[in-house]
Amino acid sequence: MAEWLKRGATAESKATNDRQVRDTVEAILADIEARGDDAVRELSVRFDSWDRDDYRLTADEIQGCIDQLSAQDLKDIEFAQTQVKNFAQIQRDSMRDVEVETLPGVVLGHKHIPLNAAGCYVPGGKYPLLASAHMSVITAKVAGVPRVVTCAPPFNGKPAPAIVAAQAMAGADEIWCLGGIQAVGAMGIGTPAIAPVDILVGPGNAFVAEAKRQLFGRVGIDLFAGPTETLVIADEIGADGELCATDLLGQAEHGPDSPAILLTTSRALAQDTMREVDRLLTILPTAEIARRAWDSFGEVILAESDEEMVRIADEIASEHVQVMTRDPDYFLHRMTNYGALFLGNRTNVSYGDKVIGTNHTLPTKKAARYTGGLWVGKFIKTCTYQRVLTDEASTMIGEYCSRLCALEGFAGHGEQANIRVRRFGGRNVPYGGRAEPVA
Repeated sequence: MAEWLKRGATAESKATNDRQVRDTVEAILADIEARGDDAVRELSVRFDSWDRDDYRLTADEIQGCIDQLSAQDLKDIEFAQTQVKNFAQIQRDSMRDVEVETLPGVVLGHKHIPLNAAGCYVPGGKYPLLASAHMSVITAKVAGVPRVVTCAPPFNGKPAPAIVAAQAMAGADEIWCLGGIQAVGAMGIGTPAIAPVDILVGPGNAFVAEAKRQLFGRVGIDLFAGPTETLVIADEIGADGELCATDLLGQAEHGPDSPAILLTTSRALAQDTMREVDRLLTILPTAEIARRAWDSFGEVILAESDEEMVRIADEIASEHVQVMTRDPDYFLHRMTNYGALFLGNRTNVSYGDKVIGTNHTLPTKKAARYTGGLWVGKFIKTCTYQRVLTDEASTMIGEYCSRLCALEGFAGHGEQANIRVRRFGGRNVPYGGRAEPVA
């Protein structure tokens, strides 16, 4: 039986916060729907103190942002984007169009068709998270999306140079300096200035995530997202307290509501990790945020076995799962619910967040039970088609279809089959009847 050495916030307190966010977002989206660009401008001034005639950045403004970065900065961004593009291309190459003759004269197939327009949100109010530009824009472009729109909030009262450079280098077609609900609403609903997109992707704060959730159906979204989550699975062979504490706090700094959980079979490692968390919080530059996250949402769970750790980890269904045990592959082969796995102590979540090539937009709030993270397939529709090549094939399929439609009472559907049985098979099937088997 597992033992919780430290517990996080209750489900009730989380639900209260969710309701407040939901009501706020609903009202703002309705305002954008009603007043368009005027509402977007007022919201930008209200939330970001950012006002201008046109929120879309010009080519000169984009180049000006790029020019503010050093040659090494640009080289580093290019390296990260190359890794993301390479892996995205590998994923795209795994998706094949198919066409097969399933029965004599019956051809079925599917095509992978890119969406026409994607809206990519890049967070940047607290930290200028340029990596999110790589993950969304490049992935959409590799998928073949012809129009990729990006929005990121101003940082310190102006467009964030690193974000703008990353958006441009990734291949964004439109770069807008807008943040929060107003950015997501403008892209999803559309205004006279911003044509609506077909899908909204990218991480963000609780308000951005809720805006995407409320717009789902009107447009597609990558996934339902919440605060960054990290789960460290460790034992005394694969890790020590300093390593575990570093990986927990490295993600807790995302925000004060970011869950960070240690799951271990070693009581000594658990206690050492908690001591190291306390020590690192005295020297970590982002300790103010990380401490709030750890105090409110941090957990330490002591399990009896690796098998029990797998069971608990699948119940948690964490966004990021760092595995530092004697046999990380044990978890790779047995776990089913996670956003991304980071196997062994030589890698970590930050590698995935920033540079290694896998996508960092991942499911949270237990959504890993039914979806993976952002990848090229999110920007692609898999659409089927069929053709029937011979009269004999149409007659044969039509006879089965006629009888199955009769079972359901769908006479009109049945006639679609019957007319072809009559025309291509010469059968005398009564109107509204069913094609009986030939004796």
